[in-house]
Amino acid sequence: MKRRNRQQIRRRRTIVMICAMLVTGILWTVYGLSSTITSADWKNAPQLSGSPDNNKRMIMNEVAQEYIIVIDPGHGGKDPGAEGASGHYERDYTLALSTKVFELLQQEPGFSPYLTRSGDTFIELENRAQMANELEADAFISIHGNTFTDSSISGTETYYYEEGSIPLANEVHGQLVEAAGFKDRGVKHDGWMVLKKSERPAILVEVGFLTNPGDEAAMLSEAHQNQVAQAIANGIKAYFFNKQ
Repeated sequence: MKRRNRQQIRRRRTIVMICAMLVTGILWTVYGLSSTITSADWKNAPQLSGSPDNNKRMIMNEVAQEYIIVIDPGHGGKDPGAEGASGHYERDYTLALSTKVFELLQQEPGFSPYLTRSGDTFIELENRAQMANELEADAFISIHGNTFTDSSISGTETYYYEEGSIPLANEVHGQLVEAAGFKDRGVKHDGWMVLKKSERPAILVEVGFLTNPGDEAAMLSEAHQNQVAQAIANGIKAYFFNKQ
């Protein structure tokens, strides 16, 4: 009887220890979650629906710090940029397209976009990059339309200066080429001033050649601008999502 009692006591002690370990684990899990996502975060989170991946992304966007994106409409004011085949100026095209990208990102949780100019004003190249530096932007996107003496030249190009900007360039360029429908002229390294002066991940996109009548006709259409703006916004989002 004594031996049987000892065995029963040992079993009880083992069960108690296991229960204690389980309770401790649960408490640590709850504590860890509460230190990461507060009750206020959960209260303000949207109603979740759809796949677990989409739900996870929605929660992350709600509680994560916003990504600061500086969008730079090329040229402006006394600097008209390229003159298109029909006489339209690059400064007007870049402002129209950049504004569309800005408005799309404004609607995205987790993104805080800025424009270097919102009207037909002249801004020094150094000041454009400085704005991104002072804001400690997560990305700087300079938007342009290309030009060449040979009006048959067509296509989309994306430029970077620092190697750290290559992933951003690749993501945006891939989306942009598909949406624009022009020849893929590749992702290239170059020392454009706005890229050299930027201390943040920075790229410069040349959507198409305004001096090419076919490119220009598409680029000036509202439908094409909407497609291209969405592509640039999608490329930016993909860049940050793939970094996580």
